[in-house]
Amino acid sequence: MHDAPPTHSPVRSEPLAHGLKQRHLTMLGLGGVIGAGLFVGSGAGIAVAGPAVVVSYLIAGALAMLVMRMLGEMSAAMPASGSFSVHAERALGRWAGFSVGWLYWFMLVVVLAVEATAAAQIAHAWVPAVDQWLWVLLFMVVFTVANLTAVKNFGEFEFWFAALKVTAIVAFLVLGVLAVLGVLPDTDPVGLTNLTGQGGFLPNGWDGVVSGVLTVVFAFGGLEVVTIAAAETDDPARAVGRAVRSAVVRILFFYVGSMLVIVTVLPWTAQQAGLSPYVKVLDSIGVPSAGQIMNIVVFVALLSALNANLYGSSRMIFSLAERGEAPRGLLKVSGTRGAEGSASGGGGVPRRAVLASVAFGFVSVLLNLEWPDTVFLYMLNSVGAVLLFVWGLIAASQLRLRRRLEREAPDALALRMWCFPYLTWVTLAGLLAVLLLMLTDDAARPQVLWSAAATALVLLVAVVRERRAKP
Repeated sequence: MHDAPPTHSPVRSEPLAHGLKQRHLTMLGLGGVIGAGLFVGSGAGIAVAGPAVVVSYLIAGALAMLVMRMLGEMSAAMPASGSFSVHAERALGRWAGFSVGWLYWFMLVVVLAVEATAAAQIAHAWVPAVDQWLWVLLFMVVFTVANLTAVKNFGEFEFWFAALKVTAIVAFLVLGVLAVLGVLPDTDPVGLTNLTGQGGFLPNGWDGVVSGVLTVVFAFGGLEVVTIAAAETDDPARAVGRAVRSAVVRILFFYVGSMLVIVTVLPWTAQQAGLSPYVKVLDSIGVPSAGQIMNIVVFVALLSALNANLYGSSRMIFSLAERGEAPRGLLKVSGTRGAEGSASGGGGVPRRAVLASVAFGFVSVLLNLEWPDTVFLYMLNSVGAVLLFVWGLIAASQLRLRRRLEREAPDALALRMWCFPYLTWVTLAGLLAVLLLMLTDDAARPQVLWSAAATALVLLVAVVRERRAKP
């Protein structure tokens, strides 16, 4: 493999509008960590770990936090719409940039189908007269149009989606704490009874904590979009720095904090996999229509993820095209990018990249609607562990780029990874441990094997392409 270009080489200017404001990126960072995986999927984690799910979230959150810190260091020094794909190419070679970029794109457009279908199921339950497939079509069309017109439209959608999710979580935490203290009407102080009863804090031992980590770690996927979006702000380095620095607070406050409230208010045995523990808590403290309220929040979370994944996938494939790793025709952007256009965000939208991503997204949705347990299940399994592979390449890239930056452009290191290189190696070891543990789990094993096969296929294509490119 050829050597990656030196980090001090000037980055080619990208014809994308700088239409995202700091408020957009701030709320994207806040809301991006709050998804349906937290509101609904956390029930599965509680079911296997009990109150110790708090420890599971701390471990998984620590991994995500370290990965984001590494990614933030590279993105602040070298902002680019391709984010970690560009960093991997610079650090490890074209094969790495090609592989991680295409794997991430494929993951987003497949997961997009799950989100569109789940949102349509909720909407169909509200309005049964409208078929589920029509809801899917409506959502896809609305967010395609929003992403085709101007990047600021994506930012505005995410701003208000995130605002609603953050408000919901904060309100839940306040109500939960008041319930624990016995301040709410018809409630008594709970104390630590539910944390120590029903088998104790570790009812299933440390094996339960490990199983909980495997269940909840993927809920942190999506944080990477912040570094992709930062390239379309007026001051990418400063914007990504702010977003990454707040990651610790967001993870502790939203994830760990809400889990602690849930397992304190109610016995962990009251939770069920597949049912939202948030609904259970709200019902127990007498919040009227708690189920419908949470349905609305989950619905918004799904639409938010759909919008973010469409944006992230379009920018990733645009970056791949820019580096010659995807068809050059995808480089076509809307309007012209003058100073005024950059400020307003009215032009500079990679429309063909958006359409390419949404087209494959439509295919994924159709497969999910027609063959959810066969063809689409294989596709979903093939991206099930891709997030861990992506995080691993981010860590490997940071190991090489950090040393190169210290040698060639130390002033660019506005944001630094903690305890380098020790915590980077700890992160890599942690990711490898999660993958190995997934191999021992009957439910997770197919995801690892199918994802490994998909990764091997992409790596093979990357190697063949690179060898053919050599003179």
